[in-house]
Amino acid sequence: MTTALADAATVIAGQLAEPRPVAPEERWRAQSLAKDATGIALLHIERAYQNNGDWTAVHAWLKAATAADISATDDAGLYFGAPAVAFALHAASGTDRYAKALAGLDTYVTALTHRRLDRAEARIARAELPSLGEFDLIYGLTGIGAYLLRAAPGSEALHRTLSYLVRLTEPITVDGMVLPGWWTFHDPSFKESPAFAGGHGNLGIAHGITGPLALLSLAMRAGREVAGQVDAIERICAWLDTWRQYDDTNSWWPQWVSRAEHQAHRTTQHGPLRPSWCYGTPGLARAQQLAGIATGDLSRKHIAEQALIDCLADQVQVDRIIDTSLCHGWAGLFQTTWRTASDATSPELDTHVDRLAGQLAVHGLPGRGDGQGFLEGDTGLALALHTASGRPPASGWDGCLLIS
Repeated sequence: MTTALADAATVIAGQLAEPRPVAPEERWRAQSLAKDATGIALLHIERAYQNNGDWTAVHAWLKAATAADISATDDAGLYFGAPAVAFALHAASGTDRYAKALAGLDTYVTALTHRRLDRAEARIARAELPSLGEFDLIYGLTGIGAYLLRAAPGSEALHRTLSYLVRLTEPITVDGMVLPGWWTFHDPSFKESPAFAGGHGNLGIAHGITGPLALLSLAMRAGREVAGQVDAIERICAWLDTWRQYDDTNSWWPQWVSRAEHQAHRTTQHGPLRPSWCYGTPGLARAQQLAGIATGDLSRKHIAEQALIDCLADQVQVDRIIDTSLCHGWAGLFQTTWRTASDATSPELDTHVDRLAGQLAVHGLPGRGDGQGFLEGDTGLALALHTASGRPPASGWDGCLLIS
């Protein structure tokens, strides 16, 4: 099976050997870590480190990623623009390649971080609710912080980011109601809609408060701590505990909570949905496991691991996975479980890792995701196939998922 998994990854890499020409006005898309050249470069970087590829392909994709002016405007984040390209360059920098380009780009990332923090802190001072895009992993300061933790762990920019996330967890009073500080004024689609009058609280790792939980925990584990960090971790965990649901065989969390659900202290979601990285039990369990490790809370660590074990043992949940992507498919389920198992006390998760590797061998065929990109397409699948074939990440590519 190991050979089959490696061969499948090689097939995908071969299909993505070099970028296709694009019109000049479309070159900006290459700065997307999720969908285009910047993310695809991660696959070739990983293969080069593993001696399954060469740096020629890496250079071709990074050249494509930087063919247009790199965006450092205030909407740039880990998955687009300067932080995205910097993440890829940093992944390739272990051999001192791209050091000059990375140093120049980091100047812009640092300035961007401080500008975004200034805006966020001003919003907090006005006692207004945030948007998901202010703080989440994909668009927000959590994503930028994930990059800084790897590339500039001793920087003032990271220190300020962690301090901001601590403040984000402090309660806020709106219309006489006490809400968690990360409660947003809009719905999960970043719009204002009648179904989410009064906004919502998002639990996912991609867009919700589980992303900041993972970053705060990973930073603490790496020895990076600011005032109030433990309290912030515990506040988030306590809120997740409030919304943890139980059925006959396992526990689970809703994707989000509306104002009406908050008032009723009850979710209207009838049961667990697909076990995805982005919103499902795997991402939530990994973040809470990291929180338990960071704070020395062995009970929380055990509960998180058991939640994932029970989820994976529930075939009804597992059967809801219908694509191969990192975001919400087989690749993400495998990679998140593999990372969780690597820190687990019980060997039971290792059995599930082996079983999921088998499922990845069956389902992990190119073309079953959404395009060729990293987050929902064949690139992410190929990277998970590498891990499943016995090659742990050498480039740290899954750091942008906040599971490592």
